[in-house]
Amino acid sequence: MSSWLRVVVGALAATTVAVTTACAPASLPVEVGPAPTSSASQAPLQVMGTSGAPPTLEYEKPFTVLRPASRTVWPGTGDVLERDDPVLLNLYAQDGRDGTELQNTFRTAPAAYTMTEKSLGSHLFESLEGKRVGARLMLMEEQDGVPVLLVVDVLPVRASGAAGEAPGKNLPQVRLDDLGAPTVRVPRGVEPPSELVVHPLIRGSGQQIRAGQILTVEFTAVRWSDGAVVDTTWAEDTPPQSAEIGIGRLVEGWDQGLLEQTVGSQIMLVVPPQAGHANTKSRLAGETVVYVVDILDAHRLDPSKLDPREAGPEEEPKKKEG
Repeated sequence: MSSWLRVVVGALAATTVAVTTACAPASLPVEVGPAPTSSASQAPLQVMGTSGAPPTLEYEKPFTVLRPASRTVWPGTGDVLERDDPVLLNLYAQDGRDGTELQNTFRTAPAAYTMTEKSLGSHLFESLEGKRVGARLMLMEEQDGVPVLLVVDVLPVRASGAAGEAPGKNLPQVRLDDLGAPTVRVPRGVEPPSELVVHPLIRGSGQQIRAGQILTVEFTAVRWSDGAVVDTTWAEDTPPQSAEIGIGRLVEGWDQGLLEQTVGSQIMLVVPPQAGHANTKSRLAGETVVYVVDILDAHRLDPSKLDPREAGPEEEPKKKEG
């Protein structure tokens, strides 16, 4: 079990939906259903809405895609997307024939890809190439006879903001590589703190985290006793992780330490056993664990809009276990 979860469930438990992580080249990362009966017509298309929320699309239905196309709704101001880099996307897609929702990661969790044609498909890759984190794009393409209208928000894949104060000499020290992956060095000969330590290493400028939101993070977990890495999402082919915060699904140190932090921040948590896995069967039950957490995204889940066909496994009875 992941070192940040308290119960034997998936990251989003019963509210998880299957997030696309790859698609066939030359196709958009959505699935389409049977066609409704209608006659095709061309219409203008407007994309409205704000960052962090599903967009509103206005167009005359049915919509005909004469040729694959894309445009920038707004540009980003973050890092430029480069080939082979990780990329994190929020995706919202409609069937242009009748406005049926085909995909909406805004109500589940962002989708992780690699910046390649194989991972994204050629059309989406070409549309994203050279764009910056923070951009919103609109793509249209006919797929299996269906006019697919896709809005893509490019999310950060690492913390970004103002540097916080350096940790004191009795706290772990953190170094980042070129991609942002942390290396944590626990001080030798120092007893771990008996209470939860919350230390912002980078202060992001995004929204504050609220209980009940879906949090998407990159993180590394290190055991204080020997400095060993016990869990990380920074390993190759490991995507960021998402889970609800502040409702008892995560270890107490996360629920306490990350609430009211801001999106874009990097937070070091030093979690003693009583705020972690004490009184469980976890291998970390008696350990103080150091977490370095990059907060990439946070939004509130709306389970009432989940398609039953997309629902994840039923949540097991809540129990403390490692």
